[in-house]
Amino acid sequence: MLKEEIINVRLNDDGSKVILLDQTLLPNKTAYIELSAAEEMHEAIYSLRVRGAPAIGIFAAYALYVLARQMEVNTYEEFNEKINEYSKYLDSSRPTAVNLSAQLRRMIALVGRLSHLSISKIVEAMREEADDIYNEDVEMCRAISEHGLTLIRDGFGIMTQCNAGPIATSKYGTGLGPILLGHERGMNLSAYICETRPLLQGARLTAHELCKAGVDSTLICDNMASIVMKEGKIDAVFAGCDRVARNGDTANKVGTSGLAILAKHYGIPFYILGPSTTIDMDCASGADIEIELRKPEEIKEMFYEKPMAPADVKCYNPSFDVTDNSLITAIITENGIFKPKGNNEFIFDTNR
Repeated sequence: MLKEEIINVRLNDDGSKVILLDQTLLPNKTAYIELSAAEEMHEAIYSLRVRGAPAIGIFAAYALYVLARQMEVNTYEEFNEKINEYSKYLDSSRPTAVNLSAQLRRMIALVGRLSHLSISKIVEAMREEADDIYNEDVEMCRAISEHGLTLIRDGFGIMTQCNAGPIATSKYGTGLGPILLGHERGMNLSAYICETRPLLQGARLTAHELCKAGVDSTLICDNMASIVMKEGKIDAVFAGCDRVARNGDTANKVGTSGLAILAKHYGIPFYILGPSTTIDMDCASGADIEIELRKPEEIKEMFYEKPMAPADVKCYNPSFDVTDNSLITAIITENGIFKPKGNNEFIFDTNR
């Protein structure tokens, strides 16, 4: 077991609200918020109160269930129309992470299959489906961690980007999973954590998780990655993912592609870890992945007592970048370790 169990998304006792760990307050404050209105749920996703592709998908499933409970409708047709409206609204909160749209589609598909049942029975089935999504993610994260653990050895130094641990998933995590599992089993591992500007998910969240777990952890500024690699401190880079294209091109927190380029230069293996639900087989390549652009205030003002840039300077603030498949050593899912084939493309056997 992890030293401290983290449950970042759950329902309250009567199932009328989603209880969410507010990630924007970490590491200085651990607080949970209760959400029941669609506007609150949309805001929680957009403002990163919940973040990490798997966690967003889990949250969206529970959120749709909570909204379904509140509906005052008389017919299946009315219920189906309204639940689809809610799904589209939640899906509009963030465009890049595929788990959000994938889990919403899964819930909507369930509703479509159950048109012969009463509305109360459909709502009950939605609760069970959301629970299944959560429990499946727990098992996927454990399997990903086990596979990733075979790629490292005692004494390894591992660089991380953004946050892909229990806070961003269900348990263990994806990119952090092998580190946490290896540490739990007595391996001596060192983590080098990129701060991940401008929202500092590495500094605020990954460092928080790894330090609480007792992992030897060193925080570095993003622009220090090259010298740390050059000094021989890094044996592997582990990154999560928000969307993987059919050819293996991968969208993850901005800065990931830069680490991959550096790792290639220094001969360091670069690994992407994520559940198979993150692979978008309808997306041919990274060129087809929509990149979320966020407000300039995140660069100029957030985390500063006073603005740290001129008010009239333009800002370009993409939340993600795409790592080309040619830079990726392997992609690890719950189904195994996938390595590039001819032309550097990946072939995913999701039934493996």
